[in-house]
Amino acid sequence: MPDEPQTLETAAPAADRASSPATTVGDSPAPAPPGVWIARLVVVGLVLAALNLRPAITSLGALLEEVRDGLHMSGSVAGVLTSVPPLCFAIFGITAPRLARRFGPAAVVCAGMAAIFAGLAVRPFASGTVGFLAASALALMGIAVSNVLMPVIVKRYFPDRVGTMTGLYSMALALGTSLAAAATVPMTEALGGGWRTGLGLWAVLAAFAVLPFVPLLRDRGTHSAAPTPAVPAQGAAPAPPLRITRSRTAWALGAFFGLQATGAYITMGWMPQIFRDAGVPAGTAGVLLAVTMVMGVPLAFVIPRLATRLKNQGPIAVALALCGLTGYTGLYLAPAAGAWAWALLLGVSNCAFPLALTMIGMRSRTGAGVVRLSAFAQSVGYLISIPGPLLVGVLYQHSGGWGLPIALMAGLMLPQMAVGVLAGRDRTVEDEC
Repeated sequence: MPDEPQTLETAAPAADRASSPATTVGDSPAPAPPGVWIARLVVVGLVLAALNLRPAITSLGALLEEVRDGLHMSGSVAGVLTSVPPLCFAIFGITAPRLARRFGPAAVVCAGMAAIFAGLAVRPFASGTVGFLAASALALMGIAVSNVLMPVIVKRYFPDRVGTMTGLYSMALALGTSLAAAATVPMTEALGGGWRTGLGLWAVLAAFAVLPFVPLLRDRGTHSAAPTPAVPAQGAAPAPPLRITRSRTAWALGAFFGLQATGAYITMGWMPQIFRDAGVPAGTAGVLLAVTMVMGVPLAFVIPRLATRLKNQGPIAVALALCGLTGYTGLYLAPAAGAWAWALLLGVSNCAFPLALTMIGMRSRTGAGVVRLSAFAQSVGYLISIPGPLLVGVLYQHSGGWGLPIALMAGLMLPQMAVGVLAGRDRTVEDEC
């Protein structure tokens, strides 16, 4: 794997950059790089975990109409259902750093994958909306803690490959997202089952994701994602605690994360229904969502590497938002006639997610800073994103069409551009705090 450009040094923790066993910080040796087998397990674990971070959501989007009919949901209740993912991510994601410090990151992600498996296995057996929401929340809890710890694990195990490894698991995440969107309806029909069968199938993939992390459960020392602070040199004062809420960049990054998440969860939850209401068959609507999601496979690898080569990532944020604005405009004017073009443009726009993850790694100089910034930005971001899918459901039910909801989606691209420019500036939260 070729070396990352020099700009990655801004994203690597000081202790990680001194990765040679002979290098010391004060009187304590710096952590040694992970062994080959540990590194390979981490790579496999990251890829399998990333594959499971969205099927719980996009498989539901593909079958939302059938789930609504089967559980007798109104449009507003379905809007609540599509708002559950960001709510769970905000509530449970903020607990990830504390859990990682206590149990180790591998144990937390392993438990997260087990929670995804349990939630997806139980959800199809729910007989009512409350049980369905509870099982979904269990799976989403596992997704939430894993979401937060992914950038942390990358930073800790691969400090000189932040762009490459972020791109790798972002590609896997996009692949899992698109696979669930495209394959759920055909698999359900092929098996001759209802929506319960289609949703339950994804529990099998989650079961495999648990396995690579089991051997890593004992790796809680030098490569913990919640790193031990460096011992200060003799006579030096200890570093003050990082007050992340004082950083304007942290708030801008949280807002950017929230607005891109709003667009992503509206897309995953409602886009198939928009196309179906425009006369597109259910199977084709699922494939269109898959096209939107699969755009993230190549771009999720390209964008993080491009971002780490630039001092300012604002122009990338603006370009992605403009693609989203164009896609929503087309969706408003000709949803069926230009369906494939709008799906492609919205897929490019959704690649603001790997950009946000990359900026989390670049906006802090230390491993501890990345832990706190990742938890802060994702928790604040998912809180911001909660009303979006719910509001779309309410507007859809009360207006009787998709005009107002699509106008809302397009309008959100403007503030996303603004905060993306602020979050992309070349500075770190440690300097601002």
